[in-house]
Amino acid sequence: MESLVLFGVFFILLILGVPIGYAIGISTLINIVGFTNMPTMMIAQNSVAGVDSFPLLAIPFFMLAGNLMSSGGIAKRLVDFFQSFIGHITGGLGMVTIVVCMFFAAISGSAVATVSAVGAFMIPQMVEHGYSKGFSTALTAAAGTIGVIIPPSVPFVIYGVVSGASITQMFTAGFLPGILMGVALMIVCYIVSKKNGYKGNEEKKSIKEIFTTFKEAFWAIMSPVIILGGIYAGIFTPTEAAVVSVVYSFIVGVFVYKELNLKDAYKSFRDAIVVNGATTFMVGLSTAFAALLTMEQIPLKIATFITSLSDNGIVILILINIFLIIVGMFIDNIPGTIILTPILLPIVLKLGMSPITFGIMLTMNLAIGFCTPPYGINLFVATAISKVGMSVISKEIIKFIIALLVVLMLVTFVPVVTTVFL
Repeated sequence: MESLVLFGVFFILLILGVPIGYAIGISTLINIVGFTNMPTMMIAQNSVAGVDSFPLLAIPFFMLAGNLMSSGGIAKRLVDFFQSFIGHITGGLGMVTIVVCMFFAAISGSAVATVSAVGAFMIPQMVEHGYSKGFSTALTAAAGTIGVIIPPSVPFVIYGVVSGASITQMFTAGFLPGILMGVALMIVCYIVSKKNGYKGNEEKKSIKEIFTTFKEAFWAIMSPVIILGGIYAGIFTPTEAAVVSVVYSFIVGVFVYKELNLKDAYKSFRDAIVVNGATTFMVGLSTAFAALLTMEQIPLKIATFITSLSDNGIVILILINIFLIIVGMFIDNIPGTIILTPILLPIVLKLGMSPITFGIMLTMNLAIGFCTPPYGINLFVATAISKVGMSVISKEIIKFIIALLVVLMLVTFVPVVTTVFL
């Protein structure tokens, strides 16, 4: 009964349009008052304790770095560089969008920042060159999911804090799945482009022209090299890497590309503060929610229920994936990770899955939720750019979701996909 009331109230509030942070806090409060003798003060205590974490500082800094890179010309030069050598092929502009999303993912660590930065350049270009608005918008929204898989990744930081898994190992494990997601989307892009006659934007560039765009994009390309290289070389932690990323983005935007002015810098800081405020609010209340789950032994009850459905590990993993996909349609990645990790991690550990692999699987499931209605944040950002209706993009996104689900199955059932670089 406690579980039904807790999750029932939570989902009812979401359906009613209550902001997710408040929905988490209210459902926690109702359960404490109605079913336990715990003081309501535990919500405040656990909320404060949940955000009192050094690794969580990486989140606002990666958000700020993504904003500064978008305003400072880094994203634009990445587009120009990749467009110079693959922009001419069938579906070339779509391919460029996917590749730039993969590369920008290695800078920002955020799906929303990736869609916003890349979509602002690429969606208008694709539409101008004959691509349908629905296809262009859906492709960008789907490619943006890679932003939380290829390191650095904000959800990986959250998962590492909640589960105790190494954040550096999570970053390492995310490389191949992220690349496979990009390849899967490019295959779909090519097939659809071939069928609909979507071409590139220009003639094939010469080696000299490609080299010119490379020189222009050199400082943008160096960003993930410095950030990730510093982490893996042990020079700095992921949190310190986020700060380095901000400093590097600011210097390149102001002094190298000279496109980051005071107004843009102010907007980047303001947007990062606003988004981080909402994120921190969700993290704190999600921690209180997860603490209530643990105290009431709800994860154990749910785990017992799931394992009672089948003795077959493959069936259980498929059921978990289906459950996560459905949850991802309604809940943001960050609170979803905090709430679901203590519930599902013990189950997959008993099945022999490593916590690192589960972290990738969990994040991928919730990331796919970024581009599935009704709570698809990537869809919201992409449609805001293209002004296309949600009903149109929902039809176009299905083929890309299927491609991402294929990669998800590889991550789930082929452990080497996540462990090859560990």
